[in-house]
Amino acid sequence: MSFELPELDRKATQAKVEEHLERYRLFKYLTFEEREASITASSEIRYHGPTNLTGDQTASIAIFNADEQERRKKFCERIERAVQRLPKMERFLIEERYMCDDSEYLTDYKVYCFKFQPPISEKTYSKIRWKAFYKLALNLNIAVLKG
Repeated sequence: MSFELPELDRKATQAKVEEHLERYRLFKYLTFEEREASITASSEIRYHGPTNLTGDQTASIAIFNADEQERRKKFCERIERAVQRLPKMERFLIEERYMCDDSEYLTDYKVYCFKFQPPISEKTYSKIRWKAFYKLALNLNIAVLKG
């Protein structure tokens, strides 16, 4: 019995993983703006017949607020669990470059020259980052297969 790891499309997979990590930062560091029910009457005329449907605006807004917060929390926890499973060097790279609150202002150069002690080369950094992206993509089920 043999197990073969899939060959991934590097650029598409990297884009997907970076997209998920960016969404993680948005969910983690920006506050969720809850929706509120509109209590003022609209001045525009509405023409509609009976639809035999009833709607509860307040309930649907409350459900959205609760569900959206829970969905964001679960997404962040899922990303954090996937990153925690990575080896030490890969986890350090992902946390420093993509998961900290000021990561949008960091460049790869700053990470491999100043965050790693001792500093590592760009080639080594690229290898570590690709291994981390590969594992994260498979773990989060967002891998883009080649072909």
